[in-house]
Amino acid sequence: MTAIKHALQRDIFTPNDERLLSIVNVCKAGKKKRNCFLCATVTTERPVQVNVVKVKKSDKGDFYKRQTAWALRDLAVVDAKDAIKENPEFDLHFDKVYKWVASSTMEKNTFISCIWKLNQRYLRKKIDFINVSSQLLEESVPSGENQSVAGGDEEAVDEYQELNAREEQDIEIMMEGCEYAISNAEAFAEKLSRELQVLDGANIQSIMASEKQVNILMKLLDEALKEVDQIELKLSSYEEMLQSVKEQMDQISESNHLIHLSNTNNVKLLSEIEFLVNHMDLAKGHIKALQEGDLTSSRGIEACTNAADALLQCMNVALRPGHDMLHAVKQQQQRFSDLREQFARRLASHLNSVFVQQGHDQSSTLAQHSVELTLPNHHPFHRDLLRYAKLMEWLKNTDYGKYEGLTKNYMDYLSRLYEREIKDFFEVAKIKMTGTTREGKKFGLHGSSGKLTGSTSSLNKLSVQSSGNRRSQSSSLLDMGNMSASDLDVADRTKFDKIFEQVLSELEPLCLAEQDFISKFFKLQQHQSISGTTTNEAEEMDGGTLSRLHTSGVPQTISSEKDMIRQMMTKIFRCIEPELNNLIALGDKIDSFNSLYMLVKMSHHVWTAQNVDPASFLSTTLGNVLVTVKRNFDKCISNQMKQMDEVKISKKSKVGILPFVAEFEEFAALAESIFKNAERRGDLDKAYIKLIRAVFVSVEKVANESQKTPRDVVMMENFHHIFATLSRLKISCLEAEKKEAKQKYTDHLQSYVIYSLGQPLEKLNHFFEGVEARVAQGIREEEVSYQLAFNKQELRKVIKEYPGKEVKKGLDNLYKKVDKHLCEEENLLQVVWHSMQDEFIRQYKHFEGLIARCYPGSGITMEFTIQDILDYCSSIAQSH
Repeated sequence: MTAIKHALQRDIFTPNDERLLSIVNVCKAGKKKRNCFLCATVTTERPVQVNVVKVKKSDKGDFYKRQTAWALRDLAVVDAKDAIKENPEFDLHFDKVYKWVASSTMEKNTFISCIWKLNQRYLRKKIDFINVSSQLLEESVPSGENQSVAGGDEEAVDEYQELNAREEQDIEIMMEGCEYAISNAEAFAEKLSRELQVLDGANIQSIMASEKQVNILMKLLDEALKEVDQIELKLSSYEEMLQSVKEQMDQISESNHLIHLSNTNNVKLLSEIEFLVNHMDLAKGHIKALQEGDLTSSRGIEACTNAADALLQCMNVALRPGHDMLHAVKQQQQRFSDLREQFARRLASHLNSVFVQQGHDQSSTLAQHSVELTLPNHHPFHRDLLRYAKLMEWLKNTDYGKYEGLTKNYMDYLSRLYEREIKDFFEVAKIKMTGTTREGKKFGLHGSSGKLTGSTSSLNKLSVQSSGNRRSQSSSLLDMGNMSASDLDVADRTKFDKIFEQVLSELEPLCLAEQDFISKFFKLQQHQSISGTTTNEAEEMDGGTLSRLHTSGVPQTISSEKDMIRQMMTKIFRCIEPELNNLIALGDKIDSFNSLYMLVKMSHHVWTAQNVDPASFLSTTLGNVLVTVKRNFDKCISNQMKQMDEVKISKKSKVGILPFVAEFEEFAALAESIFKNAERRGDLDKAYIKLIRAVFVSVEKVANESQKTPRDVVMMENFHHIFATLSRLKISCLEAEKKEAKQKYTDHLQSYVIYSLGQPLEKLNHFFEGVEARVAQGIREEEVSYQLAFNKQELRKVIKEYPGKEVKKGLDNLYKKVDKHLCEEENLLQVVWHSMQDEFIRQYKHFEGLIARCYPGSGITMEFTIQDILDYCSSIAQSH
């Protein structure tokens, strides 16, 4: 163990300026036996630091390394486990408990004893030594009274101590004085022993010679002890006197503490009183303004507003704990409540009077607007009421019941006022639409029971003639109807469009101004999320339902104030939607084509309103009305399609251009002028598709039923008219139908030409059909002339039957026949005649080609030439 101790001192502790005082070989309790050493060390430099170091043998070699170090001052408990029996186990309590098992009980006891001594010498710290033998601890206590603890411990602790530099120097001087000190150690030791004996003898003689001085010193010490006793007596008397002074000082200290506590309480009390006075004291001027302030002048309103805000601040002050139990605070709060109730009642009464007065004042201005198509301006009324906006906000926050009552009264008064104004306004609009026009007189629009019919319906009735009427009578009636319609429709439809636009233009700013006023006056936000409250619910809302909108001032049934604005607007302007629907119904009865104007105007205003606020009252109302307008527009389209399906034609007169084809042209031209740059172009395009399809079907149906006019002529003339209309109007969504109409016109023109022309040279046609049949059977063309039935003599005989005079006569009859079939309006006679001419020339060339191929070199030719055909056709056309 000594060798290990010296090795550890040399390798580990000397480089760190430490001295190793004790060592014990240990392993951790309850674990695999891995031995290590616990070392008690002190530093060589002051102040001295005492450590317990754990040293472990390295896994890579035979050298030792320092693993963990604990300061002795951190040691709280040393537990030796058993003070009587030998037990190698012990615990050291540092930051946690370390359990160790020593290699022997003796090593454990030596280490614990060293710990005790180091604590006594350097730390004087209270370390609990548990289950440690008292004898082991007593051995370390020095026996002499005058011997210092440090001196006794030094010998006990310092089993091994290195020489310091001075000691090494003295030994070197001594060894240099004795030359054989190294070569003969025994002689050197003997010499040192003799010198030590000489010194000991000298010391003894010196002590014996100083005995007298020692006795004198003892006497002095006895006298000193007596003096000490006297001093102790005086100190005791002083202590008794100071004890009374101490009691008095304690009393003074306690009194000072009570004074300080009283001052602290007074400061806190003053702070609380200042808080209550500063936050719950309402100025006399504010109280007077709340009780007697003038609510009619701007200065009085401003004073009342400031006073109401000050009162609200006093009432909403956040009281500290315990304030609400003070009698003065309760009185002040009751006073504030009374002031609030009194002022809220006075404010509500005044505003109700203002609402009623507004109704009377505004009614007096209705007469001057009854002639003009304008709505009265409410801006002055709004401007006057907005002065009370802050007071309304105060009322909303402090007394929601009165705020609710004002809201109900405002809606009641204003709804009646607006209802009178809007109904008068719409009456003027209806009068301007119907009262002064020839159309209105014609259809009896002045009478409430008069049946309103549209000019379009009249045209349809005039156009669709019974089977018994002559063609000339039908044409004259149609012309008369068209003349009246052209005069009436253009002017009346334009006038209706302007009136309808003016109605919408007057309603829109009225609604927006009122909505903006409601938001500002009643302090309702316009830009919040929207909850799903229906229009019917809004119409049924009254003051009673408003009370359910708030519980402690928080909206419940309606989740946002924006819904309240919309519902208030719906209640105030509940007559707008029915009046607009009545006006739309009137316009539709006057002329079903008015639905086109209304659809465009209404769509534009809805689009404008939705850009501002898609959930506003105006946007919702106009959107609902737009649905009605769209329904009327669809009804107009359906009626036209129904009239097409029900059309009847004359059995004894030409068909010509069908009425619904002309009506479609009129509708398309009108729609294109109305829907130019309109937002609802898609609705028109859908209507176009439906109408044109219905027109195509009805044209074919009429053509199939026609008895007087050939089917191909009906199809050719009407599809030519449709194609011309679509080409002129350039409707992009009907490009496919335009191509189809052109194709149908071309096909039926060709079919009519072939059918009408037939076989003008019938016998010659039959002859060449036989020739083509022989060629088809396999006979060569140049051998056909050898067939008995188709020889040259037969050919010449057939050709002689068709001289030029007969051909011209046949063409003249054909021209007269075509002229009877075709109508004058479409002017297709020359087109058809030119096509017939081309078809006849094509047949002529076909016959000449067969003669050239089947009868080569025969010199046989027709009795007339192509030039003759051209001359015949031209002469016939000019003669007619």
